[in-house]
Amino acid sequence: MTGAADRHLRLYTELRARICLLDYPPGTRLSEEQLAAEFGISRTPLRRVLARLEDEGLVQSRHGVGTLVTEIDLREMAQVYDLRMELAQLAGTLSPAPMTAERLARMTEFVARGEALAEAPHARAFAALNIDHHAFTLTLIDNPALREVTDRLFYQTARIWLQSIPGMDLAHECAIFADELRQLQGALEAGDMRAAALLRRAHISMSFRRLSAAAPQDSRERSAASPA
Repeated sequence: MTGAADRHLRLYTELRARICLLDYPPGTRLSEEQLAAEFGISRTPLRRVLARLEDEGLVQSRHGVGTLVTEIDLREMAQVYDLRMELAQLAGTLSPAPMTAERLARMTEFVARGEALAEAPHARAFAALNIDHHAFTLTLIDNPALREVTDRLFYQTARIWLQSIPGMDLAHECAIFADELRQLQGALEAGDMRAAALLRRAHISMSFRRLSAAAPQDSRERSAASPA
């Protein structure tokens, strides 16, 4: 990777993380001038990163206003979650990566983080662990196209949990996450990638059901009215 490409990736990854961790909440205006100064770059490479984020649905450029972080629409997210579930299951049969000692060790680390989170619940730490574990699950997919789409769709939905937490039981959610990680660890230790994929699909489904239940009533009604 060239120096320019590496800088592009680091800037893109950083801005995406800030959006998904709600450092930049929906509706935030991203100042090109301030970001260019912060990262020590010109506006041209910055605009390429912003264009990529816009293509992925995380920001929107408005004439005369600038670049704004997009709002989260539960109805649209329901459709994305449906697709994520199907892709998660597909990952178990379409070119799954071989299990290695290194990957098992990484999974053990995630289980430890999950158990620590269950002991001391923290919303941002939950969101950060979810993002880190997602990056790990991508290494279990050897199909480049499936890996790319899986990554893109995850980040379209990553913000919804952190935004919904005021209406949820944080301690309960952290305990559920820790249990999910232990289940996945068991499947990976057995070398059963199909079982791991099915578990992942079930976790995504149940997570969205809880998120929907925690959403305001008007959002649930719009979601229920959307086509299947």
